[in-house]
Amino acid sequence: MTVERVFVAGAGLMGHGIAQVHAAIGKQVMLYEPDLARAVAGRERITGNLDRALAKGQLDPSIRDAALARITPTDRLADVDSADLVIEAVFEDLAVKQALWSSIDRLAAPEAIFASNTSSIAIADLAAAVSEARRPQFVGMHFFSPVPVMRLVELIRSTTTSDTTEAAIRGLVGELEAHGRERDGAKPWVMIVSADRPGFIVNRILMPFLAEAIRALEEGLGSADDIDTGAKRGLNHPMGPLELADFIGLDVCLGVMRVLHAGLGDERFAPPRMLEELVSAGHLGQKTGRGFHTYPR
Repeated sequence: MTVERVFVAGAGLMGHGIAQVHAAIGKQVMLYEPDLARAVAGRERITGNLDRALAKGQLDPSIRDAALARITPTDRLADVDSADLVIEAVFEDLAVKQALWSSIDRLAAPEAIFASNTSSIAIADLAAAVSEARRPQFVGMHFFSPVPVMRLVELIRSTTTSDTTEAAIRGLVGELEAHGRERDGAKPWVMIVSADRPGFIVNRILMPFLAEAIRALEEGLGSADDIDTGAKRGLNHPMGPLELADFIGLDVCLGVMRVLHAGLGDERFAPPRMLEELVSAGHLGQKTGRGFHTYPR
């Protein structure tokens, strides 16, 4: 199946980036939020991203304008009826995602592929919200933030995902890779395939690392700056673990750790007390100006 029309449900941190990269390769994109102002704000963030690339000489004005022309904000879920591919990028909550998918299932074309950008929730659990006939077309398509820069897609197959669906996603990622190589020569897009288990590949590895760094801070092993500097210099990481948690969003980290802990029953994945306390206090990292560090730094 060739994907030409993409419906992105969720215009936030992940959704607007997903919309941007698909518009860049010539796809017609509907960017959905139930509040139109939020969908419009998502498109404006894409405009800002492209304008910064333009200012750096990385993008021609005609390419910028063409990409923006392909993105249409909408607050009408019924607009999903023309989509070849639906990508859900809403809050990491099973009930919220299932409710959305159930509604989309009733409106989308029978042949449309459904892909969730979930970072940790089992694809089989999400696919349970749609009709049995649709489940072979349901897959995980996990991007990483910021989407235009990270250029990685984690594909997650449930036991019911078909080979045809995987092939369609592989083809789409191949288009992203070819476009990136042609346009800017930056690092290529890559797709990895994970079994449908809590956290998948990347977060299964990452979250225990972040949790241990937080526990080290709790125990007074070192300051937040020293822990981050140790990882950057000693492990050659581009960001320290506490900086990275702040960048991801502490609420997001907490949600993923809870899913991992519940699904795997391993104390390595248990959310640290300090993380719980910061989220409870509304200190979510960069997006609120305070987490393990204070922003701007």
